[in-house]
Amino acid sequence: YTSFDYHDMLPKVGAQISMSRRGNCYDNASMESFFSHLKTEGLYPYDIRSIEEAQRRIEEYIYFYNHRRPQRRLNKLTPVQYQSQLAK
Repeated sequence: YTSFDYHDMLPKVGAQISMSRRGNCYDNASMESFFSHLKTEGLYPYDIRSIEEAQRRIEEYIYFYNHRRPQRRLNKLTPVQYQSQLAK
């Protein structure tokens, strides 16, 4: 994530560089946790053979994660349920 090629590519695809100071992992901890779940629950169990299939599985998992997967840290609510509870 620190290579020059990677940093040069991010603005071209509309992504923003997000890195903390050296040795500080906390700002990306939630995304690292999500990516870990995505890989172990949404990708690794399947024999994915194309970019299109990977894209579909990722999109399906993101929906599942937000709408159907309860989170212990959110009092066993899904992220969508938790956000709607806060909006009331």
